[in-house]
Amino acid sequence: MKKLLPAFIISLGFVTTSCRTLTSTTTIKAQDSFVLGNNEHGKFSVKLKNVSANEVQLWKAPIGGGQHSPVTVKPNETIKTKLDKNTALRIENKSNEQVAVELLVKGDTGLSMGYKK
Repeated sequence: MKKLLPAFIISLGFVTTSCRTLTSTTTIKAQDSFVLGNNEHGKFSVKLKNVSANEVQLWKAPIGGGQHSPVTVKPNETIKTKLDKNTALRIENKSNEQVAVELLVKGDTGLSMGYKK
C-alpha cells in the first residue's frame, strides 16, 4: 500500500500538468488573424515558432479593448510571451500567402480560439 500512494501522486501530477498544456500547429490565411484567449481566463504563456516563409505580427489584446506590445516574428524564429489574465494573443498575417505557427500554450488553457479579419 505504501508503494501505491507515491505512484498515484506521480500519476496525478502528470495528468494535472498535461491538462494545463496545449500544442497546436495553426494556419492563418492571407490578410487574416488568429486570436487566442478572447474570453475571460487566467494567466497563460505561449511559445510560438513561425514555420512559414513570411513574418507574423503578435499583439497582446485585453478583452476589454485595445492592443499593445507588438512583436514581429520572422520565419523560423521562436518567441516566448506571457499573457495576463483576460488578455488575448492576436497573431496577424499581413502577407498575401498563408502562414503556419507552432504553438505551445501553458497555464490556463480554457481559451477561446478563432479567426478575425
